[in-house]
Amino acid sequence: MDFVKPKKIFIVDDDTMLTEALTDYLTRKVQHQVSCYHTGEECLKHISENPDVVILDFYLNTVQKDAANGLEILQTIKKHYPNTHVIMLSSQERYAVAMQTIQKGAEQYVIKDENAFEKIAQMINEM
Repeated sequence: MDFVKPKKIFIVDDDTMLTEALTDYLTRKVQHQVSCYHTGEECLKHISENPDVVILDFYLNTVQKDAANGLEILQTIKKHYPNTHVIMLSSQERYAVAMQTIQKGAEQYVIKDENAFEKIAQMINEM
């Protein structure tokens, strides 16, 4: 059995149920240190803690008028912390959207489906 080193992970999504479920999934087998933020601005306040991985919702903060969306937060993270791995998470299935996030610096793009948590855990374990 391979040893997986626990990582510091930020989950940034405005869906509280999703962040709780994903946190539970990521900490069940491997004791990853997970912090959850419901806005991109909250995440950026703590980004100096140098997470290994940020799981970032593409449609973040669509309700708040002045809040940054997931793509803007991705660009800010990669500009100031280029070594931080970012996995974009979205219900958006358009190829162009996925490619845009990869071009802006995301390592992976995961569609929110029944296999999303498993895919994310596997990606994190391989980083």
